[in-house]
Amino acid sequence: MNILFTCAGRRNYLITYFRHALGGAGQLVAADCSDQATALREADEAVILPRVDAPDYIDELLALCAEKQIALLVPLNDHELPLLAREQARFSAIGTRVLVSSLEVVELAADKLATASFAEQVGLLAPKTYHSLEAALVALDCNEIQFPLIIKPRWGSASLGVEWVEDRETLVLAWRWSQHRFPALGLRQDAVDGSGLIIQSALPGQEYGLDVVNDLSGRYRATFVKRKLSMRAGETERATTESHPVLEAVGERLGQALGHIGNLDCDLFYDGQRVYLLELNPRFGGGYPFSAEAGADVPAALIAWAQGREPTSRWCELCAGVSVAKCDRLVQMARINRQAEVVSMSGPAEAMEIPGVSSVGH
Repeated sequence: MNILFTCAGRRNYLITYFRHALGGAGQLVAADCSDQATALREADEAVILPRVDAPDYIDELLALCAEKQIALLVPLNDHELPLLAREQARFSAIGTRVLVSSLEVVELAADKLATASFAEQVGLLAPKTYHSLEAALVALDCNEIQFPLIIKPRWGSASLGVEWVEDRETLVLAWRWSQHRFPALGLRQDAVDGSGLIIQSALPGQEYGLDVVNDLSGRYRATFVKRKLSMRAGETERATTESHPVLEAVGERLGQALGHIGNLDCDLFYDGQRVYLLELNPRFGGGYPFSAEAGADVPAALIAWAQGREPTSRWCELCAGVSVAKCDRLVQMARINRQAEVVSMSGPAEAMEIPGVSSVGH
C-alpha cells in the first residue's frame, strides 16, 4: 500500500517509523508547500503542493492520491484537518483513506474554549478561561484566579502568540500587544466580536503528554503516557515514558468520548490528585517519537487496520522508564522537482551518546 504524508515539514522520524512498519510493501510519498521541508528527503517520492489555504489545495491533493494510488493519507498540520474532514467522501471515492477525525472532533480540538467545556463534560478539570481582558480583571479582583496567567490564541497552533504574564500591568500590556500583532499570525478570529484571544490560568502539577489511539472505526485501543521534561518551540523536547493507571484511564475516557480516528495527541497536568486537560490534537503530534522509541508502533497498527486486519499485540507494548531527547540532524538538500524521487541521509550526521537517553532526530 502507498502512504502519503501531507504538510510533512520536519517530521522525518514519522516517515522512518512508517517505513519500518510497511516493510517495503509500498511507497512512502511526502508532500509540502516548500521544497525546503526536510521530511521530503526521507520519503520514496517528494511532491510540492499548493499551500493549505490555496483554493486548489484539495483538488491537487485528490489528483495526487489518484495518480500515486494512495491508500492512506496522513495529515500532519492542524490547518488542513478541517478541510480533509469535510472532503473525506471524495477521497474515499478514489480509494484513499484519510487519517482524520470527524469535523466535530476536529473543531472541538482546535477551539480552546470548547476543549475546556469538553473537559468538564467528561469529568476532568480545565484551566479557568476568559474570553476578554475585562473578564479576567474582574476574576482577579474577586480572587477567582491568581497570577501567573497565560494569553494565547483561542484557535492557536504550535504555541504561536502565547504570552506568560506575572502581574496586572504586564497582563494589560501583553493583551494589547497580542491584539495588535494577532492579524500577522494568520490565526482564526471570532466571527462575533473579532477577538481570537483568551486568558487562562496556569495549571498546577506535572505536565504529561498522552498518545490516545483509536482504530479507524473510532474504537479505543491504547494510551501511551509520557512525563514531559522540557519543551522547545511548542513541542516536547525531552520526556520519559511511564506506566500510569490514572492517566491511562483518562486516555481511555477521552478516546471513548471523542471517537476520534488514529492518534490523539493530548496535553494535561496531574498534581497527584486532580487531572487538568489542556489541549487536544487529533493527529500525530511532536510527542509521538517518545512513545515509538519506547516500543509503541502506531504506524503498524494503522497499516493493519487499513488493510482490514488486526495488528499483533506488540504494537501497543510500551516500556516504562525510557527517557528520550530530540536532537538536530543534518539532511542533504537534494533538488526537488514537482514529483521526483529523492535521496536522504540514512541517519544523523553526528550524534553524541548519552547514557540512559536515546536521541531522536527532530
